[in-house]
Amino acid sequence: MRTGNGVIWRCEKCDGRAAGLQLLRRTFTPESINPLWLHAIHDEGRSARPCPSCGNTMIEVALDSSSGIKAEVCRICEFVWFDAGETQALRPRPFPKPKPQVVLPQEAREAIALAKVQQLAEQARGSEFDSAPPDEWWKSIAAFFGMPVEFDTPAQERHPVVTWFLAAVIISASVHAFFDLQEAVQLFGLIPAHALRLHGLTFVTSFFLHAGVIHLVGNMYFLLVFGDDVENFWARCTISH
Repeated sequence: MRTGNGVIWRCEKCDGRAAGLQLLRRTFTPESINPLWLHAIHDEGRSARPCPSCGNTMIEVALDSSSGIKAEVCRICEFVWFDAGETQALRPRPFPKPKPQVVLPQEAREAIALAKVQQLAEQARGSEFDSAPPDEWWKSIAAFFGMPVEFDTPAQERHPVVTWFLAAVIISASVHAFFDLQEAVQLFGLIPAHALRLHGLTFVTSFFLHAGVIHLVGNMYFLLVFGDDVENFWARCTISH
């Protein structure tokens, strides 16, 4: 039997009811359930039938001192069995009182609705940062092809010499390898099955090899876009320390 607090089992032959202890605590008052469980854990009762849930022997204990009703409790799975009509002696929990609803004046409701509409309109329009065009013409072309571009980048405190030098070395090595790319890859490419060949130097030399011009241009674009900012950041950290 499904209730608002959970599931209670019912015997079709004797109309007995069985439920878990936690469900009983949510359904009935503590004064109705706590004495039953206290008598069970203190072994204040005699053995009864096997538990319909786990099969262990339940204990028959008094519900309270006045009603004379005895329920059977399983201390293993916290299952409680009531004979037909015995659950009527339990006092159900009172329903919580509904919270009083605050009725706002018509002017306040209209102001809240208007503010919500403006908020949704601003979210749909997006921020000025998202809608502003790039400050340089070539960035519009790069953005059109899905490449990352920079907005409002901080001023460079120094020329990114390391980034430029690294890009020049990579371009020179890659262009030189293009004349015989297969041999260059076999000599200096990273082969996972032979990762430690050349004393592990292929972990470094493989960064200077590219599969083609598009591969090289794409990697150099990312290096020049992000490398100068990284170099500028590390330069500030080095100076501060």
